Amino acid sequence: MAGLISLRAGPRSSPSLARSSSAWASPSPASQVAVRLPSPLFRCAKLRRSRSLLAAALEISKDGSAAVLANSLPSQGAIETLRNADAVCFDVDSTVILDEGIDELADFCGAGKAVAEWTAKAMTGTVPFEEALAARLSLIKPSLSQVEECLEKRPPRISPGMADLVNKLKSNNIDVFLVSGGFRQMIKPVAFELGIPPENITANQLLFGTLGEYAGFDPTEPTSRSGGKAKAVQQIKQDHGYKTVVMIGDGATDLEARQPGGADLFICYAGVQMREPVAAQADWVVFDFQELITKLP
Repeated sequence: MAGLISLRAGPRSSPSLARSSSAWASPSPASQVAVRLPSPLFRCAKLRRSRSLLAAALEISKDGSAAVLANSLPSQGAIETLRNADAVCFDVDSTVILDEGIDELADFCGAGKAVAEWTAKAMTGTVPFEEALAARLSLIKPSLSQVEECLEKRPPRISPGMADLVNKLKSNNIDVFLVSGGFRQMIKPVAFELGIPPENITANQLLFGTLGEYAGFDPTEPTSRSGGKAKAVQQIKQDHGYKTVVMIGDGATDLEARQPGGADLFICYAGVQMREPVAAQADWVVFDFQELITKLP
């Protein structure tokens, strides 16, 4: 299964996938990581690490730059919360991996553009997540063989620094969970590659008939609906007796996890997608996982 995962951050040709129009600062040749950026003009651009990240934040938007800049400088309380966390829960799409799994599957099945529009609505919180999920799946209707073939031909690309961050958290006795609105079938290979046990995955489940035909999705999974990530994190906290849990992600559903009894800190990861309404409300905005690694003992 590990062989399915691509640790390369190079761009994948998928012109039908809609992206945010936000642009990043132009990089210099030094210390770069190739990622697929929100704007098509920058699809093959490269990001500078470390010192240039804060400067890049200023170029994102005239409306959102002040909030993003402020949130890029974490409070001591936020740093201490991360250091003292019992567990960290990660969103998967556009966080742990560079791709939006459902958009990749849709593009593979020939429904990329329409599905990507629904994904954008879901991630910015303009429509209920359950509505967007049902609408997207009704457009794709993926069979089991299509899911398997998509994973083989378009393996998920793990975000730069993610493996190092997981290892750093583990070395600090901090448990790692994946809490995603994506599908277990597409997330299990990612978890396997990162050494995260399958029981630490909360995600949606695609259902198939006896011949492998698409038969819907499991509506009982908490992440199949709006507010589901908050409930998932609350359940994780309760089941394990955790005192402090951190949520890291890029979307509105990740921000929702910061609820009483849920996540004690929300870190917006903007290294793949910058969603300004989410970043503006985050406790901390980071553009590179190395920023978090350096704050851990």
